[in-house]
Amino acid sequence: MSEKVATKKTTVSIGGMTCAACVRRVEAALKSAEGIDDAAVNLATGRATLSHAPRWAGMDSIKRIIVDAGYEFLGVPEETLEDPVEAARIRDIRELKTKFIAGAVLSVFIFMGSMQEWFPFLKPVPRQAMLLILFVLATPVVFWVGSRFFSGAIKAARQKTTDMNTLVAVGAFSAYIYSTAATFFPSFFSSAGIAAHVYFDGAAMIVTLILLGRLLEAKTKGRTSMAIKRLMGLKPSTARVIRNGQEMDLPVDSVMVGDLILVRPGEKIPTDGEVVSGSSAVDESMLTGESIPVAKKEGDEVFGATLNKSGSFTFRATKVGAETALAQIIRMVEEAQGSKAPIQRLADKVASVFVPVVFGIAAITFVIWYFFVPQPIFARALLNFVSVLIIACPCAMGLATPTAVMVGTGLGAENGILIKGGESLEKAYKLTTIVFDKTGTLTKGEPEVTDIVTARDVQEKELLKTAISIESVSEHPLGQAIVDRGRNDKLAPEPVTDFEAISGLGVRAVVNGAECLMGNQRFMEQKSMAMNGLNREAKRLAGEGKTCVFVARDGQVIGLMALSDVPKATAAEAIQSLKSMGLRAAIITGDNENTARAIAQTLGIDEILAEVLPGDKAKEIQRLQDQGHVVAMVGDGINDAPALSTADIGIAIGAGTDVAVEASDITLITDDLRSVPMAIRLSFQTMKVIKQNLFWAFFYNSLGIPIAAGILYPLFGILLNPVFAAAAMAMSSVSVVSNSLRLRRSWSRTLS
Repeated sequence: MSEKVATKKTTVSIGGMTCAACVRRVEAALKSAEGIDDAAVNLATGRATLSHAPRWAGMDSIKRIIVDAGYEFLGVPEETLEDPVEAARIRDIRELKTKFIAGAVLSVFIFMGSMQEWFPFLKPVPRQAMLLILFVLATPVVFWVGSRFFSGAIKAARQKTTDMNTLVAVGAFSAYIYSTAATFFPSFFSSAGIAAHVYFDGAAMIVTLILLGRLLEAKTKGRTSMAIKRLMGLKPSTARVIRNGQEMDLPVDSVMVGDLILVRPGEKIPTDGEVVSGSSAVDESMLTGESIPVAKKEGDEVFGATLNKSGSFTFRATKVGAETALAQIIRMVEEAQGSKAPIQRLADKVASVFVPVVFGIAAITFVIWYFFVPQPIFARALLNFVSVLIIACPCAMGLATPTAVMVGTGLGAENGILIKGGESLEKAYKLTTIVFDKTGTLTKGEPEVTDIVTARDVQEKELLKTAISIESVSEHPLGQAIVDRGRNDKLAPEPVTDFEAISGLGVRAVVNGAECLMGNQRFMEQKSMAMNGLNREAKRLAGEGKTCVFVARDGQVIGLMALSDVPKATAAEAIQSLKSMGLRAAIITGDNENTARAIAQTLGIDEILAEVLPGDKAKEIQRLQDQGHVVAMVGDGINDAPALSTADIGIAIGAGTDVAVEASDITLITDDLRSVPMAIRLSFQTMKVIKQNLFWAFFYNSLGIPIAAGILYPLFGILLNPVFAAAAMAMSSVSVVSNSLRLRRSWSRTLS
């Protein structure tokens, strides 16, 4: 029996990938390499993970394969401190800006030269000399500024397909070649009885305008690596490790399983582990989204990157590096963003059919005019062939999405809604379910005193004054909420002596000579305090998902206070707006069922997903999608990032964490939840305009193609003059831009 050969894994960074088709091409190319068992390409991170035998093709071969496939080999991530994918994205945006500016400036001069009669100061220049100048100016615009369209068309041709790049390349190249021929061989045109008109301006503007769309699109991409960088930045850089009885500060990467680590108040916990001595309250909202810190004592589990709030403790590291909870969240964000199939532009789908049809019609046009009409003339057949290609120029198709997205995203920004681009809008009109994270999204994210219940003959003011006196010297996280309530009621604390904190139970203190206790019901029962019937009230309030704190004085309970994370003021109105749009609303939280149900009933939410662990939120979103729902996720915490990526549309509250914002498709600058239905309505309207634009762009071209082919000639003796073909192209672009601007007016009516 042969011994199984161990499989190794190598990661490489790849540039130039833009869609799922790119991923398939790269994977197929890499799998063909010697010794490669599997290749998994992640579009979100721009990386390919290669599974291979110890004896394999090697890095030089991998580099050659990637380059031959038409993409960039950006090296091995571990070999450089700089993220090569992010660096490539920055270079690409810089190149797009440079080429767009150059194309725009040259296009203005080319237009002026083409319309020489409109500009008196150009009239003295001989027409033939002007045509040569236009040729010189247009050549770099078409072949340098528009180089990415030609290379993209070549890539698509290698895969035996067509896309938007093919349309742009064919349209611009046809106009350029036609114009070049008219410049250098005018007699060829005069033999067909046609004036030699040039379209250098059309070729230049096609390239420049569509390049502007690519620049806008590039600026909205590349966010995933930023989200992961921010996640990685959450963990502390050093840990206070105890080895051989001595404390030493070590890099977190040097911590080993089994190390003892000391954590002081206000410090981040460096890695996952188990408390061996001491106690504290730890803010785990980074992982769970729960605003109330969790008490930790010996034997309890702690997690890396969470914040120690009060006491000091020592814990033993149980997980380090890639095994920690934070590392798992990073991995989930990568996988969720990489696995979410990019939405292919509708224009590309049309192009995949439209381009071969246009080529076919152009070829048939040439054949008919050269072989089957009386007195066939080669020049006339060729001109009609080129006219078909020119009239099919995709300028309007290229403008259809960017112009609507520009207007839509601009309107959103004016109203505090940041939309990352067309892909973020494309599924909005299909949404069926909106899932809200609870803590910090639907609620304020901080506990507040919601109920004060006193024993008989005890005034509420008296109870609250005793409570704030004790909590004013306490470090307990709930204490601040109680002190804030007292401050709002303009109460001042009284002197406190003999203060003592009892971990996990409460505090003891002497206030004005009277011994007082504050804490949970177990604390009161341990100290044999008379409950005065308040335990029944506590049970009722706990059933509403509230945390109860008892106050006792001189051996008996004098009252209790209930604390809860209350809904935001705009939450109920936002939910009702969504329901009026026919959308389902759901709440997802790591809290218990009672707490979630109390919030849901208050806001009118029907579906509750409670006690969901951070790592399972994305799974719950996936479960809803598997049931046929198109899901938007609204969240604000780090623990929401994988769910935001998994959802069809992720909506982040801008007041939340940077990671949630980076992982989302739509960001709300404020925490006003009424922006959620507003964002969805804006998405609906913008997507509607995009579809209208694509229809009219396609309609103009489709109407012009048969006319350019000469369908009206047998009946009316009409052939489409190339000048009118250019006018038709311009009209299609004008209609697209005008329709996009109409979005502003319709949105104003919506708001009013």
